[in-house]
Amino acid sequence: MAITLAHNCSNCNQLKDGNFCKKHQVHVSAKYTCDSFDMRASLKDDRNCVTCSRYEESDCANPTKAAPGMLCASWAPQGEA
Repeated sequence: MAITLAHNCSNCNQLKDGNFCKKHQVHVSAKYTCDSFDMRASLKDDRNCVTCSRYEESDCANPTKAAPGMLCASWAPQGEA
């Protein structure tokens, strides 16, 4: 199964703070898309110890070295809240 990036509001350059569409002047969610979709130039890449589900847990690969801003090969994304 291929993983692809959805052409929806969460990946659109027109999305502003508070899920507000700058183009259409309405509040939206990740379920929406439109013909004016404008892909963000780059996605936020904030992989580091603080965003790792193993940070300060017993299964952390490097508990004595783990710190904000650091990244290791065992990084695991945090689940959606």
